[in-house]
Amino acid sequence: MQKALLQMNIHLSQVFSNTSGQSGLAIIEQIVKGERDPAKLAALAHHRVQSSQPEIIKALAGDYRVEHLFVLRSALELYRTYEAKIAECDKELARQLEQLPDRVDIKAKPLPPKAANRKIDEDLRSGLYRKFGVDLTAIEGIGPQAALTMLTEVGPDLSRFKTEKHFTSWLGLCPDKRISGGKVLSCRTRRVVNRLSDVLRLAAASLEFSQSALGAFYRRMKAKLGAAEGVSATAHKLARLIYRLVKHGEAYVKQGMEEYEKKYRDRRIKYLKRAAAAVGFQLVSAQGLPTVVS
Repeated sequence: MQKALLQMNIHLSQVFSNTSGQSGLAIIEQIVKGERDPAKLAALAHHRVQSSQPEIIKALAGDYRVEHLFVLRSALELYRTYEAKIAECDKELARQLEQLPDRVDIKAKPLPPKAANRKIDEDLRSGLYRKFGVDLTAIEGIGPQAALTMLTEVGPDLSRFKTEKHFTSWLGLCPDKRISGGKVLSCRTRRVVNRLSDVLRLAAASLEFSQSALGAFYRRMKAKLGAAEGVSATAHKLARLIYRLVKHGEAYVKQGMEEYEKKYRDRRIKYLKRAAAAVGFQLVSAQGLPTVVS
């Protein structure tokens, strides 16, 4: 639909983060039905949309020719068709999911409550909890679809992977060191075709604005290594967390961003003290800031 909108000189992508979201679809449907008034169309935007009404109205001042409208109508119908097919696939996945053995009795060990700020399909979340024995959606960035991909691609039995290093290596998320003559030539991750690996990278990228320890980790890795490497490093961390939860039945313990930053700062200070002591200096704190003295 985005291409059809651009042909009409309608730039919804400049005012909406997702043109196929609730507000975008509401506006597109009304355009297809015959509405042309930009003010009335802009009024359909959800109240949480950050763009102002004048900005949305300006983005809707396009070319509503018949041939463009035909293309937009066809694109919308095709989008709805794909939506219906995806819904059919979800139903079939749910049916296949029920045939797998349960690893936990949900009555004896109830599903922990989800975070208040997360919108999750409770039926799918409950089904995944019964099959894995742990709630993978408790991990920031991991939603039901990511957990479902883990179930369909790997399953709840991780005995084939001796350690989490073997698991992340199979996913192609760990550094692949190329050494020649004792010199490290490259540490890039291997290129693998793996649906779970792709999903974990998407999950990692979704943590950019997360006020959690994982969100802080992603932002630090992104600043240190670059966007692509930061995503891979965070996906690697997510894979290790999933392995530990599924393999050992551990419950995920959330860590706040402030706690993570404090631990990271303490580790840095500890490293600096050792480095200073190695060259005959002592690291002391002056007005709350570490200072090196001889």
